[in-house]
Formats: sequence, C-alpha cells, structure tokens
Amino acid sequence: MEERPVLAIHTGAGTWKNIDDINQIISIIKDSLNAGYEEYKSGNCLDIVTSSIEVMENSNLLNAGLGSTLDFLGNITMDAGLINGDSMKSGAVAAVSYPKNPIKLARFVLENTPHLILAGQYADELAKKINMEKHPGPSKRSKDLWKKLKEKAEDRFIIERIKAAKQIGYDTVGAVAIDKDNCLSSGVSTGGVSLKLPGRVGDSPIFGAGFYANKKIAVAATGIGEVIIMSLLSYKISEYYQVNEDLIKSMSSSIEEINKDFGKDTVGIIGIDYKGVVSGIFNTEAMPWGYIRSDGKIFIKGLPW
Repeated sequence: MEERPVLAIHTGAGTWKNIDDINQIISIIKDSLNAGYEEYKSGNCLDIVTSSIEVMENSNLLNAGLGSTLDFLGNITMDAGLINGDSMKSGAVAAVSYPKNPIKLARFVLENTPHLILAGQYADELAKKINMEKHPGPSKRSKDLWKKLKEKAEDRFIIERIKAAKQIGYDTVGAVAIDKDNCLSSGVSTGGVSLKLPGRVGDSPIFGAGFYANKKIAVAATGIGEVIIMSLLSYKISEYYQVNEDLIKSMSSSIEEINKDFGKDTVGIIGIDYKGVVSGIFNTEAMPWGYIRSDGKIFIKGLPW
C-alpha cells in the first residue's frame, strides 16, 4: 500500500531574509510534524492540527503564540481558527491576549460553544475561566523587532508599516491534516501584522479566508490578511476543487487570480485532499513548509534558497 501524506504545515510566506539560522526553522517544522504524527496514530483530525500548531506557537520564533509580533502600541493580540471538515464545524478567536496557545482556545470555541468566533476581552476571560495557560507577554525578540520597525514608521505610519511588514518574512502558521477515518481539518494561528493598528483582525479567524476544510479538501493560507479576506482565498480553492478535483490545479488557479488582482509577494497556501495529494504554493520569495507521510517520513520544501 502506497504511503500517503497525513499532515502538512507551514511557517509563513515572505522573504525570510532576516532569519539568522534557517536550521531553527527546519527543526521547528520537524517537531511540529512529529507532534501531529503522534496524534495521527490514535487521535482525530483536530488532534493532529491542534498539536502541530501548538508546537509552532511555542517555538518563540514564529509569528504565533509566544513569538507573536506587536501592534503599534506594543501589545500582543492574536488570532486563530480551525475546522473539522466532516462536520463543517469551525471555531476561532480574534484579538486575544491571554492564552499562550490561541489554537487551543479556538478549538474550545469549536467544541463547546454554538459560535464561530469569540473576540477580545471576553474571549480572554473565557480562556482564563477554563484555566488555559497564560501568555507570558512579548518576547525580547518581538520587542526588539517592534522598536526597529517603529523607528522606521515615524509619521508615515501606514506606508512604512506595510513596507516593513513585507521585509520581515514570516507570518501566520498553519496546518492541514487527514486522519485514519479520512476526516480533513485545517487550522491557523498568528500574532498578526507587525505595527498593526490596535484592534486589527486578519484572515486567520475568518472561515473561508485563512482556513477551510470539507470532506474533500483542507487548505490553510498565509500572507497579507486583507488580501486573503477580500479574495476568500481558502474557499475559492475549494470551489475550483469542486469542479476539477485537482488540488494543485485549484491552488495554482487561485494564486494566479491573486497575482492578477493584488500582485505578487502577497500570499501562500498549503493544502491536502481526500485522495492523499499534498501541495504548497506561494507567490512570495519563500514559504517554509513540510509534510509527513503515514510511514513517518518527512519532506521539507519552500526554503529561502
């Protein structure tokens, strides 16, 4: 029997020029894939996605969880979302500061509430009430980056913030998986855009934008959140797939539309389908991503060289 991919993850689309040691990224990708693979052995699709994203949130290097970037005022606000493709039940959180692992709070919303998204202080209060581990606050690395970018912003905040964000080279983290019962799932987590205006929410908690899954396909996006929301990128891929049942063609067609409507250096996508096809496509300089097969073998792609 041919081994098939069971989990793919990405660490964000961008330039990745400012990363001192790409080996750190490779190590995080491997750790994330292995964590998800352990859940694949006995868990379900949500277990796989949640565990793999939790590793990336805990890395303190990626823009999610402990490594989240800061808004213009120097605060952390995070977004996350995930979906069970079989039930089409989704859960997400937006602009949260309390949980160390926003993906776990998003899963709680999915499994224990009738809602799709909880946001801000009330989502934080829920995280505290259910005894989730508290975020320790901005890392030194995030603080240093914030100071550097804010110095560049000066009075031309919006223009310089956008330019600076494109230079950073890492963004939303995401995962897509299929379990032994062929349930597909997708999930994403992010600290958002560096120097974002306080209160800004990106694509990560938006069903059909930053993430989407059904019984045939699961996709997770990364890049400029406003572009991903306006294009409904993840759902658009599923629409193409409904017609052609070709994952790579569907993802490529969506990227071509993005290039035409919004330009390059904007987005990246990973996807997996019920037939066992996996792919990662991006219009940026790099998008480190990888996948693990049912035999435990890991493949890493999209590195910045």
